[in-house]
Amino acid sequence: MDNETLLRVILLTPLVAAVVSAFFFRRSRVIAPVISVTAAGVILFASLALLLGLEPANPTASATLPGFALGGFTELETIGLSVDKNGAAMLFVVTFVAFWIHVFSVGYMDDDKARGRFFAGLSVFMFSILGIILANNLFMTFIFWELVGFSSYMLIAHYWNTDYAAMASKKAFIANRVGDLGFLVGIILCYAQYGTTNFAELEALIKSGEMTVTSIGLLLMCGFLGKSAQFPLHVWLTDAMAGPTPVSALIHAATMVAAGVFFMVRIFFLLTPEVLTTMLWLCAGMAALGGLCALGQTDIKKSLAYSTLSHLGFMGAAIGLGLPEIALLHMAMHAFFKATLFLCSGSVIHACHHEQDMTKMGGLLKKMPITAAAFIVAGLSICAFPWMAGWYSKDMILSGAYLAGNIPAFVALVVAAIGTTLYTGRMFAMVFLGNAHGHGAEHAKESSVWMTLPLIVLGVIFSLGAGWFLAGTNGISWLGGKMNALFPTVATEAFAHGYHDLHDKLAAAGLVAPMFILGVVILVVGLGLAVVFYRTATGEDKLREYSPTLYKALEYRYMDTLYAWYIEKVQQRFAMLVAMLDTALVNMLAMRGVVAGVPAILGSVSRRFVQNGNGSISVFWIALGALAVAAALVSGVLS
Repeated sequence: MDNETLLRVILLTPLVAAVVSAFFFRRSRVIAPVISVTAAGVILFASLALLLGLEPANPTASATLPGFALGGFTELETIGLSVDKNGAAMLFVVTFVAFWIHVFSVGYMDDDKARGRFFAGLSVFMFSILGIILANNLFMTFIFWELVGFSSYMLIAHYWNTDYAAMASKKAFIANRVGDLGFLVGIILCYAQYGTTNFAELEALIKSGEMTVTSIGLLLMCGFLGKSAQFPLHVWLTDAMAGPTPVSALIHAATMVAAGVFFMVRIFFLLTPEVLTTMLWLCAGMAALGGLCALGQTDIKKSLAYSTLSHLGFMGAAIGLGLPEIALLHMAMHAFFKATLFLCSGSVIHACHHEQDMTKMGGLLKKMPITAAAFIVAGLSICAFPWMAGWYSKDMILSGAYLAGNIPAFVALVVAAIGTTLYTGRMFAMVFLGNAHGHGAEHAKESSVWMTLPLIVLGVIFSLGAGWFLAGTNGISWLGGKMNALFPTVATEAFAHGYHDLHDKLAAAGLVAPMFILGVVILVVGLGLAVVFYRTATGEDKLREYSPTLYKALEYRYMDTLYAWYIEKVQQRFAMLVAMLDTALVNMLAMRGVVAGVPAILGSVSRRFVQNGNGSISVFWIALGALAVAAALVSGVLS
């Protein structure tokens, strides 16, 4: 297939799978999973075929699909698809991780009565996220952006008959719509300012000297704040753990939330210094807050959700520091180790009969050795253990902040890094060490091959070696230079040069060794504290046991309380005022007084003087009408 055909196959395959599954096999426990997993495999192989066929020096391809007409607006008449070096990296990460999560889902959802609906929803989501990656303009990006929000809503609400899942899905949908409103206004202003929303054309205009506008950048950033769950729109992500664990891994670790980071990298040329500064402070603060709040959760998935908030903050901070390549690098590395950690939690939850409270786990190291091994490798990677995937990206963001001389941001990121090592060590100790403290943990056993094989691939292999192509100037090249370590070479073009450029700057400043030592100190201090504090699992959270006040401070959801106060005290009262005005002015004055009142008066007059049943009155009006017609004819009005 040529590149145009491959692009169309990549985008349309999950849409066809979703339609077929939803309309014909929604209640099927076997056929719908087969269709969805097969579609994910086709997408992966088509993506690899596309990426391996591109030139590393110029990794671009494009195609079009029929669109729709909207007045005189021409940008939607065709659906433009394109891939560049940034899109190549995102495409490989999403399709590769998504395929293995589909495989994991076969085992995890084996006893779910709504498996057909679940896998159809996964295919809808894949169509939506691939549309964001391949769209070549802002308007098409926004359409697929909204489809991602819709499919995420469906998947979070998979257990729709539980109040928690129903509320969580609505919360995610509403929080994203708030950010998307700003995003849409930004797109409209961008079109008004530049006359186009095509990414290539916009970048060419900026390079030719067109002025960048801060308000446009800030409004477009609103979409990122909602989709990537950054302050102040971060409140939906932890509640989204109400969905099945594969959904948490696919949407809230590797793809959906990373779409916001990918989008900001893609429009980096539109971002003014003011936008970058705003983004840096919001995201650095979120990184520190998320890393600490993860210690105040006993639900294993919610603790990982706060970890995701923290690492998305790392990525946003990298963009704010002017390091989009490093942000994209951390997005790719994070996809592997965080997806692994979520899948490990899913394996544990499944083995413990859907128990998610870590205080009711423990002692699973011997019972689930493959899951434990994958967790250890992915956990060390997220903690930035030297030469593992997370080390190449996470420590580089710390180094970039220090090199830029932004000490407050650097301190916030150091706090986040220490928090990462603490909550990772805490989680491992509470889940895998000590003795079992619940019925589920006592009878747990290793998961099936459907669930352990993805853990081996994403955890033991990719969480360990995903960053090895950065180990040297030319990486680890094979397959005639088309593969660079575990990545297609065209995918590494997005961040390899940025990584080595930053490394060279650190070397010129004499900071390579000091930053390496700092990273090791953070690792030793964080994991050491976790070992000392959590080395024995007692069936109770040690922090909650020894310092209830601190634990409650980390557990308490301040923004949720603020939003609840705003809705109850401000928005609801304003709505009541509007409702009162609507009743008084519209219903009573306009509708009853004018629309209903005037005809009522005229009807009363008519009944009294026109149609009252008296024959003489009828003759009078007929005569009067005849005279009026005659007068009109004489005067020439009706000639």
